[in-house]
Amino acid sequence: MTNDDSPASSLQPPTSPIIIAIDGPSASGKGTVAKKLAAHFGFAHLDTGLLYRAVGMAVVQSGGDPSAPLLAEQEARALDVEKLNDPALRDDAASVAASKVAAIPAVRAALLRFQKDFCAHPPHDKPGAVLDGRDIGTVIAPDAPVKIYVTASVEARAERRFKELQQRGEAAAYATVLKDMQERDTRDTTRSAAPLKPAADAIMLDTTNMSAYEAFNAALNIVRQKIKAPG
Repeated sequence: MTNDDSPASSLQPPTSPIIIAIDGPSASGKGTVAKKLAAHFGFAHLDTGLLYRAVGMAVVQSGGDPSAPLLAEQEARALDVEKLNDPALRDDAASVAASKVAAIPAVRAALLRFQKDFCAHPPHDKPGAVLDGRDIGTVIAPDAPVKIYVTASVEARAERRFKELQQRGEAAAYATVLKDMQERDTRDTTRSAAPLKPAADAIMLDTTNMSAYEAFNAALNIVRQKIKAPG
């Protein structure tokens, strides 16, 4: 049994792609877990949180207004998965643009189709896909054989985000980060469209007291148990 995140060929190519759905709140560690699982099994990975940022930035880079429905929908329909690797999508400008395009129903519909197509046809003919977000197991891939809800205490998540901001040289106060995270949790869990919640059959993974390595190994064991993957 391997305990690292190196590529593995333990999964035989299925007749249809194997989907691993990872959901959870901000800074829970779901992104790190998803990336490591995808690398381990040789699956495609999609950070769905970047989709609206990519659409918003595409509109901005074309000289348009992210609030313009027709242009935003056009960019959403033309979204290329390779654009999600752009480091600029982590910047504040991308966040602002994302908030504007996310309010457009046609954009949301286009990106819903994008995510479902990613599940049905993972890029580069990968045998499976790992998607992380807030509604993967409940909306995007409700039939996924593996659903993991990654969580952690809000205090632990705020501490992680605080340290991340410090490492990037950004001024931040822990109390402010904690307050912002609490408010975001409230928005995510109470919104009318696809609220953040674990799927009924999701396995809960609390990473409060786990390192990234421990969280990955716990998730790996869940995957192996759910799909009986050897190795």
